[in-house]
Amino acid sequence: MDKSSSATPLAPQDTSSTTSAPVVQIDIISDVMCPWCIVGYKQLELALAQTGMGARVRWHPFELNPDMPAEGENMTEHIQRKYGASAEQSVQNRQRLQDIGAALGFEFNFNPDSKIVNSFHAHVLLDYAATQGLQHPLKMALFKAHFSDGKDLSQDEVLLDVAETVGLDRDASRAALTAECHQQAVRSEEKVWYQNGISGVPSMIFAEKYLITGAQGPENYAKMLQKVISEAA
Repeated sequence: MDKSSSATPLAPQDTSSTTSAPVVQIDIISDVMCPWCIVGYKQLELALAQTGMGARVRWHPFELNPDMPAEGENMTEHIQRKYGASAEQSVQNRQRLQDIGAALGFEFNFNPDSKIVNSFHAHVLLDYAATQGLQHPLKMALFKAHFSDGKDLSQDEVLLDVAETVGLDRDASRAALTAECHQQAVRSEEKVWYQNGISGVPSMIFAEKYLITGAQGPENYAKMLQKVISEAA
């Protein structure tokens, strides 16, 4: 579960800086199908900027819909079926997400044909990307591909297209998608989170000690960052 190669150092606004700012370990359990996961991460970025702190981010797999069929499901129909939301409520929720995303610099593009798809292979690819030191940029690219560009992330060729944009080798990535080691790693880690009571995402673990579930806003993340650094001092 603890993959040092998947830990992406994030200085306040510079991933390559050797800044002397305090650095906090943050493990984020998430699904690329979850809009609140990218919202939560963008809020965390603001908190890091506000506090002047850095972070070592590790992404961990979680499937909100592990039984989702290959063809996926219409997003509106899925939300109505799973959460009992009306069509009107679904439209309102999407508009709210678009407004929140715009304020955070992330573009949500929804349409009547938007779908929720099976995300298992996306997690497998992320597991492989961790071994190449490219997990974080791939995670960001997958969020954009799904929510901004409307790409079908259940399709391997789409995943491979995204992988290439962050510098992953296409052939090696293709082999990783069917590699038992990566598939088993995802299954095993997901099981750990389920067994430890994680039922919603994003779930962020600060300094391997404090858990915050849901997109809680820059202010709350900033308070947690400050708490962790204060205790470490």
